[in-house]
Amino acid sequence: MAATAWAAAVFAVLAPPWAGSVAVILCAGAATVVTGMLVTTRARAGWGVVAVCLAVGGAVCAHVGIVQPARAEARSVAEPGRAVDVEATVTGRLDPSSSGDVWFDATARTIRAGAEAVSGAATVRLGVPAADAASLAGVDLGARIRVRGVPLPPEAGEREVAVIRASAPVEVVDPPAGIWAPLAQLRRGLADAAARLPPPGAALIPGLALGDTAAVDATLEESMRSAALTHLTAVSGANCAIVVGLAFGVAALCGARRGARVAAGLGALGVFVLLVTPEPSVVRAGAMASIAMLAVALGRAGSGLAVLSVAVAALLMIDPWLALTWGFALSVVATASLLVLAGPLAAVLGRWMPRMLALAISVPLAAQLACGPLLIVLDPHVAILGVPANMLAGPAAPLATVAGLLACVAAPLPLVQDGLVAIAWLPAAWIAGIADTVAALPAQRLPWPEGVPGAVALAVVCSALIAALLVPPGTKGRRILRGASVAVVTATLGWGAGQAALVGVAAPWTVPAAWQIAMCDVGQGDAVLVRSESSVALIDTGPDPALLRQCLDRFGIARLDLLVLTHFDADHAGGVEAVIGRVARVWHGPPDTDGARTLARLEAGGAARRQVLTGDAIPLGTAAVRVLWPAASVHEAGNDASIAIEVRDGGVPPILLLGDLSAEPQARMRASASSRDYAVVKVAHHGSADQDPALYDAVDAELALIPVGRDNDYGHPRDSLLSVLRAGGTRVARTDVDGTVAVWQEDGGLRLWRERSVADGH
Repeated sequence: MAATAWAAAVFAVLAPPWAGSVAVILCAGAATVVTGMLVTTRARAGWGVVAVCLAVGGAVCAHVGIVQPARAEARSVAEPGRAVDVEATVTGRLDPSSSGDVWFDATARTIRAGAEAVSGAATVRLGVPAADAASLAGVDLGARIRVRGVPLPPEAGEREVAVIRASAPVEVVDPPAGIWAPLAQLRRGLADAAARLPPPGAALIPGLALGDTAAVDATLEESMRSAALTHLTAVSGANCAIVVGLAFGVAALCGARRGARVAAGLGALGVFVLLVTPEPSVVRAGAMASIAMLAVALGRAGSGLAVLSVAVAALLMIDPWLALTWGFALSVVATASLLVLAGPLAAVLGRWMPRMLALAISVPLAAQLACGPLLIVLDPHVAILGVPANMLAGPAAPLATVAGLLACVAAPLPLVQDGLVAIAWLPAAWIAGIADTVAALPAQRLPWPEGVPGAVALAVVCSALIAALLVPPGTKGRRILRGASVAVVTATLGWGAGQAALVGVAAPWTVPAAWQIAMCDVGQGDAVLVRSESSVALIDTGPDPALLRQCLDRFGIARLDLLVLTHFDADHAGGVEAVIGRVARVWHGPPDTDGARTLARLEAGGAARRQVLTGDAIPLGTAAVRVLWPAASVHEAGNDASIAIEVRDGGVPPILLLGDLSAEPQARMRASASSRDYAVVKVAHHGSADQDPALYDAVDAELALIPVGRDNDYGHPRDSLLSVLRAGGTRVARTDVDGTVAVWQEDGGLRLWRERSVADGH
């Protein structure tokens, strides 16, 4: 039933014009099957299952078909790129992004574009730029707002009829009223009380209790992801079970009958769902708990899989767009894995270890085996320490959740609330400490093939591991299956051990020890290392902290003497999380809003910051770093304000690094750059066409470094630039073809090592 509902939902939300017709066909099929059963004297139960599945699928499609005309009308008004005015009621929590923008869900009552307008209840997602985030001070669940913005292009299967980025501050028409007002106060009260305690544990308390991760900074978030612990700060079935169990237990202690105990559990669950905001993942968890409680009330607890199936089908009939959300899929798969795999795994592991330890291992192992292939699509890395991290952190989560919830409702008693928050802080700090410790370990996240091929490959490996553990020896067919599974698992473990060695302890052995310049392969972005004696500078961080961290580990870099952020585009500063707390000083150009926020975080991590201009210089070991751009007249942040530097002496091959400068500023700085000889030039803007050929002719470098992503959408590096370099006799090394690149001087010549090709040099 659940599978049929899911398949119907996927089809309906991806092809909404056909949903109504398919609903009629499925319902007619269900009616035909039921009619056949009524006229047949020996009807089989299997036909009843078929009828129910067809009816459920028809109901899912009917839902989409019924609302499709209204959704199409709303989308016709909220066309991408068209300025719209929206009056809406906030229905989701405010979700700050790493850039400082704030996103949240709302139900639009009116969407107006010029003379056109549409009224009704339409789900929209609103984004407020960081510059206007202050206008959200009075915005919370239930608030009525008015906002002007521009719709973004929709994606197939989106629940929202429009995703709108605000172009002006949000106007609060009415603050939260009714039950929403006291619930908002409870949420704020818990967040304020937790904020008075030491980080990072304090930041996790609202997340563990209410799923509110607004206080979790990017560093802690990355650590939680590396340790496979992010699910602890999302409201799940475990949170709902705790709430229902507490209410059920209190009612039982008061002598209430079964029906009253169930009513108390359902009532507490309803308030909890409203308190943590009724978002899709919360509603899913609440629906499962509600169905389970109703089964208890009827005296038919039933199997967990039956409850899960009914919950999934019911939710997809109510909200078919859940079918294409990762959170819903992960939640259902994780729940199913615990119901199906945890017990058998515990029984097998119990043959070699104490029963309690086997059970403690089986729960996170089952979840990781089932969810791993889905998670690979989102993040192509395998958290090899996820199971032990969850074993250590898992028992602390319920303690923090219970104490946090009690602290939340104890807001009228400040002393009591502070005491409960302090109690919740202890397990929260323990979880944060585990996350930070695991994230700091080398090779704790192994790279894995991306996309669908990677998901299929990991699914095969996980299935082989399950078969190797659970398939008992017996017939020839079972022996063959078990043997093949063991072979797959053994080969994967061998490959994983090799990868762990290459990206961990043995990582520095995989690159030339004599390197002086290294261009990291971080995709479509810049990250260049320069070393003189024991001092190291990093010029830009690339877009991805994980990729930069791998490169730093590979070259054995634990501390940076200098970080140069040429400018603050994501492909140059997006990976800064990997170096916070590891930088002595930062050089930067004119910062924008995001840049100021990035610099503040680096400064909080102990870095001394300085905005530099042409002529500024600093030693790096026995080498010298000198700024050639920007000029004092450049004030606006952006590509043309990129810092261009040269590094020379101290044994380093003289190198010119051009950031993302376009042709005009390149031409303006040509005189200062061309007056000196360079062995290496880091090409500007990933090899775009907007270059000054005269600069490259004047520099006449022996080697050009081009940091560029494989199969990028920009056509970088452009043939026009490559022709200029070839005409000048300059060799080219590029990360999309060569991978990571290392350069050094030896025997009076320049040596070049390419990760994906045989080293050459002269």
